[in-house]
Amino acid sequence: QVQLVESGGGSVQVGGSLRLSCVVSRYTGSTKYMGWFRQAPGKEREAVASISTGSGTTYYADSVKGRFTISQDNGKTRVYLQMNSLKPEDTAMYYCAADTRLYPFTAYGKPATFQYWGQGTQVTVSS
Repeated sequence: QVQLVESGGGSVQVGGSLRLSCVVSRYTGSTKYMGWFRQAPGKEREAVASISTGSGTTYYADSVKGRFTISQDNGKTRVYLQMNSLKPEDTAMYYCAADTRLYPFTAYGKPATFQYWGQGTQVTVSS
C-alpha cells in the first residue's frame, strides 16, 4: 500500500511562497496519478493540482492557475507543489494523494477522490 508523508507547510504573508513536498513510500510502480488537495475550515475538500506519473500531464484548479506548480522527481517518489503569490484564501490543510487507476477524474475533468492520502500539512496565509 502506498504511503504518503507531506512537509513544507507553514505560515506566510500575502504574496509569499511555500513549497510543499510529499514523499511516496512503498512505491509499487503502479501509481498513475499524484495530486494535492486542500480543505479549509467549513469548506469541502477541493483538488488543487494533479500530475500523471507517466506522461506528466497536469491539472490545476482555476483558483491556482499561474500561481501553483506541481512537479515530481525522476524517481517518481516525490511530488512537489510550488505555491507563489499566496492569498488568504489559500489557507487550508493540504493533502498529498495518490491513485493507481487509469483515469481518476470526474466527468468534468477534475480529480476525483484519490485512493491514498497523507496526513496533511497546514498552510496559513495572513494579510
